[in-house]
Amino acid sequence: MDVKEVLRFADDLVFAKTGEHLEDLQEAILGGVWEGQKYSQIAEASHCSEGHVRNVASKLWKRLSNVLDEEVTPSNLRSTLERRQVFIVSSNFGNDFVIGNVNVCADSQSSEFPQDRSPSTSTSNTSPPQTRLDLADAPHISSLSDSPDGDSFASRTSELATLEKSIVQENCNIAAILGISGIGKTALSLHLIRQIQHNFECVIWRSLRHSPPLETTLKTLLEFLLNNPAIELPTSIPDRLSLLMEYLRKNRCLIILDDVQALLSSGQLAGNYRPECENYSILFTQIGETTHNSCLILNSWEPPREITALKGENSPVRALQLKGIGIAATEIFRHKRLLNPEKWENLINAYRGNPLWLKIVATTIQEIFRGRVAEFLKYDRLFLGEELALNLHRQINRLSELEKKLISRLSREVNPVSIEQLLQDADLSPSELFNGLQSLGRRSFVEIEEQENETLFCVCPVVRQYVISNPLC
Repeated sequence: MDVKEVLRFADDLVFAKTGEHLEDLQEAILGGVWEGQKYSQIAEASHCSEGHVRNVASKLWKRLSNVLDEEVTPSNLRSTLERRQVFIVSSNFGNDFVIGNVNVCADSQSSEFPQDRSPSTSTSNTSPPQTRLDLADAPHISSLSDSPDGDSFASRTSELATLEKSIVQENCNIAAILGISGIGKTALSLHLIRQIQHNFECVIWRSLRHSPPLETTLKTLLEFLLNNPAIELPTSIPDRLSLLMEYLRKNRCLIILDDVQALLSSGQLAGNYRPECENYSILFTQIGETTHNSCLILNSWEPPREITALKGENSPVRALQLKGIGIAATEIFRHKRLLNPEKWENLINAYRGNPLWLKIVATTIQEIFRGRVAEFLKYDRLFLGEELALNLHRQINRLSELEKKLISRLSREVNPVSIEQLLQDADLSPSELFNGLQSLGRRSFVEIEEQENETLFCVCPVVRQYVISNPLC
């Protein structure tokens, strides 16, 4: 958004919530901060004292915080308003558009959301239904690892196209976005919403990070979908699930469940539920197997067992395993002002293009080596740092004993090894080995190569370094 669009957008938000417009000085402060000006510069341009500008600015940030139901400061102004764009529904789909729970008149819309109606439809008295969004659980898109501070998301064009085709054109029931922590599942989902939200009557985002009981998740979904406080929801899970499925059949809804791995058990092979979350399998099975008009997106480190069983190219259940962002990661390095660009590709390869890992290591290189990548790479062992090691610990700690034994064996090898070698050295039966490799693959911990008609397995350098430094068995 340019500054004029920002001022129009913010004024619409404030007016929708309070019935009042921004004052001239408030607009000057908002526009100045958006363009990176200091309060002293804004004061000079507005012909008033810096102290007065600071007082008015303090009230402005409080006002915007109340309107948006989250803290707004000069430092997070851009990311907050840009994230709020995800909440906007184009007036193409009704005379009003929705921002969170606020209805805003289309006449006051920003030029960023043109009507784009043909003459044949612009005079029609019949408007298509508007899209309602509930993205209160969604994170700030600017805080996500694969959308750091530059636009490195261009590399996800293929993944976005694949998901859009599966969901919009082929009407799949479930789309699972899978991958190791930091790879960009959540950010991909948020970008996807921007592209396809107009195809749905409702879009809902729910985080499962704290492993809510199924009855709670069903309750919050139904409360938003039904949008009628007078309706008394059934108390039993089967009845709530039946009501949800009835709504999904009659309406076209997009539901995103983030952090699905929080429902799954530690210490077992991938995909098994924690005992208290076992009944989520009923939800996923019903949505995956029955006929309806909606789609469920699951973001997870590993697929629940129903997804593994049901997924397929011609199935209504699809799974997309995310890999690194490749050369697009150079945007992270440019933002961090790293030196030696001829060495950047080496760094990307070592950290497998994982946006979060690269963001962490780029910060380390800037702080310790003053941005010199070549100096950092002189050291044989990859530096993980406390933050990256903790990120890996949370995931590796979930492994079963079989997986820990197998990943420890793989981490002793720099080069990929064959199944025959693993059977000789790991003291495992074929069935144990196959189960372990399959589970590690579903968790994105094992890389597979083919050489001369033989399948070889290895772990990436970052995981190998962690396991070497933190023996698992």
